[in-house]
Amino acid sequence: MTKQRILTEEVLRAFAFQPNAGYRPFGAGHINDTFLVESPEKTQILQRINKAVFPSPENIMDNISRVTAFITRKVALRGGNPDREVMQIIKTVNGELYFTDQAGDYWRGVKFIDNTEAYETVTDIDMLAKAGYAFGDFQNLLKDFPAGELHEIIRDFHNTPVRLAQLRRAVSENRAGRLHSVQEEIEFALRHETDCRHLTDLLQSGELPLKVTHNDTKMSNVLIDKDTSEAVCIIDLDTIMPGLTAYDFGDSIRAGATTAAEDESDLEKVRFSIPLYQAYTKGFLSAAGDSLTEKELDTLPIGAKLMTLEVGMRFLADYLNGDIYFKTAYETHNLVRARNQFKLVTEMEKSMDEMLDIIKIS
Repeated sequence: MTKQRILTEEVLRAFAFQPNAGYRPFGAGHINDTFLVESPEKTQILQRINKAVFPSPENIMDNISRVTAFITRKVALRGGNPDREVMQIIKTVNGELYFTDQAGDYWRGVKFIDNTEAYETVTDIDMLAKAGYAFGDFQNLLKDFPAGELHEIIRDFHNTPVRLAQLRRAVSENRAGRLHSVQEEIEFALRHETDCRHLTDLLQSGELPLKVTHNDTKMSNVLIDKDTSEAVCIIDLDTIMPGLTAYDFGDSIRAGATTAAEDESDLEKVRFSIPLYQAYTKGFLSAAGDSLTEKELDTLPIGAKLMTLEVGMRFLADYLNGDIYFKTAYETHNLVRARNQFKLVTEMEKSMDEMLDIIKIS
């Protein structure tokens, strides 16, 4: 069944569109089915939430509703335009946050923000700085939101010790019979066992505060104004939930401060870029303001290292399990990704003092 056939008359009517409304697949996301729906009266986005990835869509929508309402009030108070600067939910004709169709699929409506664009990759250093500012502002706006009241959408999503335990299990089971080819990578991960506990131990001891975190802080989740090239709005809030600031900052650095694609097999091309790190950090901290404690600031570099290590371990575990989670284009794709991430970890370890110095002066 194609995407064009999934958006049914039933769904269109639920969001006050006529059955003959025009629509087309929209964006480059690989999890939810997303459509831009247009009529003479309005244009908006409709999405089918992928229940295979998100088994509790109602919790997702509750989190998004609470967080966006909170941010909307904050943006309005500072004289901003919430309709443009905040992802806005469009309710159903019955006033609900989502619609459940006859097939049991969950659909939601989101306001379309015109004259904006999302970029899959960073095209220049200035863009990365603006993305940093956008995510720092997001953190600042939510600094006094009661994070513990949000649903945990994906349990242990950034719990690095749990990710290491999952890798150990993949090693012991060796489902795909590939264990013999990854001994060096396994040893690398196991050497970092103590590091894996760094952030979770600080959270458990109360030295780090629980915050609202986005958990998918990639470039494509920042809408950029086509005319001004300024960051406008943070989108894709499906994984918003309680976490640590170091998670969001770290994952942005993992994806943005590297000289090569995530699946570059030539490790000589894989470098951690201090200029890119500095650009993102400066943007992030200029917007985050006083929302971060001194301890949070100190842990931002280790967050970058641990998020990179964590993703590498996930790739490696999936390779051992037979590539059952991440999409792959060839047999060793996940292994290539794991080696790529572990190379970045090594690069970050060499630069850790410089990374911390940049935090202190930004």
